[in-house]
Amino acid sequence: MKASGAEGRETARVESAARRAWRHGVKSAKWEAAAGSADELAVQLAFLAVLAVGGARVASGEIPVSTLIAFLLYLFYLIEPVSTLIEAVTSFQEGAAAISRIAQVERLSTEPADRRRVSLPKQGAAVPDPASVRFEDVSFRYRPGLPYVHRQVSFEVRGTGMTAFVGPSGAGKSTVFALIERFHEVTGGRVLVDGKDVQDWSLSELRSAIGYVEQDAPVLAGTLRESLVFAAPGASDDDIRDVLARTKLDTLVERLPHGLDTPVGHRGSKLSGGERQRVAIARALLRRPRLLLLDEATSQLDAVNELALRDVITEVARETTVLVVAHRLSTVTGADRIVVMDAGRVRAVGTHEELVTEDPLYAQLAATQLLTPAR
Repeated sequence: MKASGAEGRETARVESAARRAWRHGVKSAKWEAAAGSADELAVQLAFLAVLAVGGARVASGEIPVSTLIAFLLYLFYLIEPVSTLIEAVTSFQEGAAAISRIAQVERLSTEPADRRRVSLPKQGAAVPDPASVRFEDVSFRYRPGLPYVHRQVSFEVRGTGMTAFVGPSGAGKSTVFALIERFHEVTGGRVLVDGKDVQDWSLSELRSAIGYVEQDAPVLAGTLRESLVFAAPGASDDDIRDVLARTKLDTLVERLPHGLDTPVGHRGSKLSGGERQRVAIARALLRRPRLLLLDEATSQLDAVNELALRDVITEVARETTVLVVAHRLSTVTGADRIVVMDAGRVRAVGTHEELVTEDPLYAQLAATQLLTPAR
């Protein structure tokens, strides 16, 4: 806001919302005060009316004094129920507003309930077999009426090694990962992991096999240790030290005043962008996944740390299936296979050498958008 010179506009917007809330609060208080005053006034008028009419009829001899007293007692007995009824109407209005908000939440789409517990691989155990991934004519859009993000996307990743996804912005690369994780359901076609449709997997079993590093690499509030072991709560100190060394975070831990127990702030605000990315990668590696998804996981790293992490990813790819969305040529050239996407379709699949000569779009990306490989 400061860099955009928007302090005045944003202050006015917040002030407008606060004044609107204040006006509604005052309006509600006025109606409550009016209802309470009307209740008291009605009771007093009723009392005076009964006393006046009843007194006149007693004076004329039409009714005895005992009847007037009985009516006055009836009136006093009715005061409390009438007041309670008016308070109930006021409470009902407040409750109705709350219920409408709750109903809005209940109408939100949710994932299917999955009560099965799936244990993560034990730390120090044998490395699990890598997962295979296959897309079969996958189409996807976020909801009816919106344009398709994927159009008959088909490719196959059979096992270990690194597969890179490249293409222009908006080509649907990150959506591939979202469909594998079942953050969204496909509109058409099938996504298979280990030859089994992801819709036939339980969510807990599917996601326990996947390590996912998002594009913005979120870090949880709390200590660095809590963020690292969030996906692998059973990780030992030796496992943590090993991952810290592999992701070049050991020097960061040494600088922190309380080491791993140092708070990192809301969303890791006390860490740099590159440090947050390395923490996210370390968290995914601690999970010891069969399938590792990296969505531009090195975009904020300097050349030295990127080279180190690229070596780690290459090492992991020898025993794990690694899928990478990459915008750097240094990452792409090291991939075992490259999937070129454009406008929601798979345009070509091959190695860097093959695609440079066979696919014009990839050749253009390699020459213009992708970075020159480090020498």
